[in-house]
Amino acid sequence: MRNWIWLLGLMGILTVNNDTYGDEGMWLFNQVPSAYLKEQHNFEPTAAWLDHLRLSSVRFNSGGSGSFVSSRGLVMTNHHVGADALQKMSSSERDLLASGYYANSEQEELPCVDLELNVLIQIRDVTDKVNAAVTKDMTPADAQVARRGVINTIESEAREATGLRSDVVTLYQGGQYHLYQFKRYTDVRLVFAPEQDIAFFGGDPDNFEYPRYCLDICFFRVYENGKPAQIEHFLKWSAAGVQDQELIFVSGHPGRTSRSLTVAHLEMIRDVVMPQTLDLLRRREVLLSTYAERALENERRAKD
Repeated sequence: MRNWIWLLGLMGILTVNNDTYGDEGMWLFNQVPSAYLKEQHNFEPTAAWLDHLRLSSVRFNSGGSGSFVSSRGLVMTNHHVGADALQKMSSSERDLLASGYYANSEQEELPCVDLELNVLIQIRDVTDKVNAAVTKDMTPADAQVARRGVINTIESEAREATGLRSDVVTLYQGGQYHLYQFKRYTDVRLVFAPEQDIAFFGGDPDNFEYPRYCLDICFFRVYENGKPAQIEHFLKWSAAGVQDQELIFVSGHPGRTSRSLTVAHLEMIRDVVMPQTLDLLRRREVLLSTYAERALENERRAKD
């Protein structure tokens, strides 16, 4: 997920009952079809509701999403999202992936290596500004260079003006360009991670099933000035859980979507990209297996 362009959005709706299904919809926070939701589900999200949900959602720079779940910077995510941080913090003497970790107090929370969490503060449409850099007589290659140049300028100017991380993302295959500005948390500490055996119980087959019988969860905490960050927007626990016929919105930072791809594009992925990817993965599997057989420490590293 590291090389994907990041989007922040609401990923569909689920209606909870005995025949759970996913309703169509994957929307950016600034393009939520409120009228459609009102018509189809008798629910109309307000601007305040959307802002609260967006500001409660975090992005991991290692790839993945999470949520603030307390006013003291506590973040909940999946174990596989936190696995990269666990691997970097592990050694031959202490394998956090295998054995897990639990901090009995904030003083025992472990600083993570190279981990940064981002919160999307604002979105601005810069489509016209990016397109203005392209003229009709440009070749596709020249047009791409021109767009990249103005995007770099937009990001640099926005970063200098606000101090926020500023990324221009490409939407709808270049149909739109939006400037996303993030607050960065660079002091992130591990609070809890279960053992790998229970976190990934059932393996990859169970990873795509529901319900799952595993503990695919990790908790981190963000700090500012050496203290737990004071968070205004966070998601509260529901002791009652979900009810029949209740709407469920999933918020996060999906890497990409194939919903708008053409049939020709999907056929190219099926016939060209996927076979090449499978071949590459098979080669990597052989190399990693050979590397892992040489030493126990190599085996631990190969699991990353």
